[in-house]
Amino acid sequence: MIRVNGISVPLGQDFGDLITVCEKKLRIKRGRIRSVRLAKRSVDARKKNDVHFIISVDIEADGEEQLLRMLKNAVRREEQFYEVASVPENVSRPVVVGFGPAGMFAALVLAMSGARPIVLERGDDVDSRCRKVEHFRDTGELDTECNVQFGEGGAGTFSDGKLNTGISDSRIGWIFERLVEFGAPEDILYLAKPHIGTDRLRGAVKCLRERVISLGGEVVFGARFCGFDRADGSISGVYYIRNGEKTHIPAENVILAAGHSARDVFTLLRDEDIKLSQKNFAVGVRIEHRREDIDRAMYGDFAGHPALKAADYKLAVHLPNGRTLYTFCMCPGGYVMAASSEEGRLAVNGMSCYARDAANSNSALLVNVDTSDYGSDDPLAGMYFQRDIEERAYRAGGGGYRAPAATVGELYSVKAEGLQGRVVPSYLPGYKAALPDEYLPDFVCESLRLGIREMGKRIPGFDSPEAVLTGAETRSSSPVRIDRGADLQSLSLRGLYPCGEGAGYAGGIVSAAVDGMKCAEAVINKLRGYNKVQ
Repeated sequence: MIRVNGISVPLGQDFGDLITVCEKKLRIKRGRIRSVRLAKRSVDARKKNDVHFIISVDIEADGEEQLLRMLKNAVRREEQFYEVASVPENVSRPVVVGFGPAGMFAALVLAMSGARPIVLERGDDVDSRCRKVEHFRDTGELDTECNVQFGEGGAGTFSDGKLNTGISDSRIGWIFERLVEFGAPEDILYLAKPHIGTDRLRGAVKCLRERVISLGGEVVFGARFCGFDRADGSISGVYYIRNGEKTHIPAENVILAAGHSARDVFTLLRDEDIKLSQKNFAVGVRIEHRREDIDRAMYGDFAGHPALKAADYKLAVHLPNGRTLYTFCMCPGGYVMAASSEEGRLAVNGMSCYARDAANSNSALLVNVDTSDYGSDDPLAGMYFQRDIEERAYRAGGGGYRAPAATVGELYSVKAEGLQGRVVPSYLPGYKAALPDEYLPDFVCESLRLGIREMGKRIPGFDSPEAVLTGAETRSSSPVRIDRGADLQSLSLRGLYPCGEGAGYAGGIVSAAVDGMKCAEAVINKLRGYNKVQ
């Protein structure tokens, strides 16, 4: 099999007969190609008068070595397989704390090995969780145990289900195949910037859980991890609280995938002398534009073409004050979500459904925060930094989890007069006019003022006075790293495997899922009687 990259095709291309397309585009004799699979498709919008697709294809053909020499963008492509080793019968059941991307794929791999994992998830199942999130958006009444941060599927369930990642790992293809098997759209297998959409992701999450259970695993919802036992430097059991009752589970191997918002877990670990480190992260706001304006800016006259979904973008500018302003978790045709998980502290996030057809497009607009900004050597100083911003944002919004919001025009005039422009904030349960200066550090506000106009030079209209800034975005990544060794076990406690984004080892759905698989593999190898991490 060979992969051919960089094939240009028009937006109206019919992909139903890829063999014919490849024969014509690559000038390959008819009948020579036996099979073709679309491997990647991206939009090339560099020239607004010529927006088209760029595709990569995997080809099985007669005389592949000759084709490799003939086609300049062709490389040999080997099929990759992922196998899960089986563990002996009656091994001690591993525990997985958290059922976000890392915990889900850790549990799936463990279940496939025959290890019968026990999963503890503090939030509810995805259906119950959706109802609670909608109730919060309608009323401002927050459930601190089940919300946008906590519950089946993790924080990514209420995002966009974005699967683009900066890591390279052979497990990624297997993860995508499993997601499709569980109900995700098939186009994630070839889109350059794949996304599932919050609405489709919910069903996939549920199917994954059902698979884990069918293989002998157990998932306990409403179970908040609250402590552990140790013996001779190793973990020997965990405690959780469910319906007010404390329960103990003997456990020799625990994968801790609690997520970046499990602040009580971070505090517990510090108090139990588990080694933690400070970690850089970023804070800022969500910026909203009319979707049609972003589409026009990115696609020109091709905006609205039936082959194109809502446009996305990615921007970063390095500023004279030494900071970087960058976009993150861009949600085309989506909503700004209430992402709080603690009383009196306000955080926002972005979300899109699969169709990406809401009136606005939004993105996080973040400024890097270094550990030197914390003003303390406490390993949880970054968490306290987040909390301080969230408390100020809550007050700036007037309480009731209304968010502080202002236009870009007001940011530069340094006066929040109200939101009367074309861009109507999508945040619920409501908002109040307030500048970022009321809740963000001075260096962040300065960076916003310096950077937004620079971004407007790259995307026309990005710095429109009518664009809306809603805050505060504080949960971009974990402010803490739970230190672990090359064997993926905690440096302080054998048998404890800090995992995923919350532990400081991932930065999105895919990288978290990969880390979950690695931790599961490490546990499986241990149960099989040897330690080997790849």
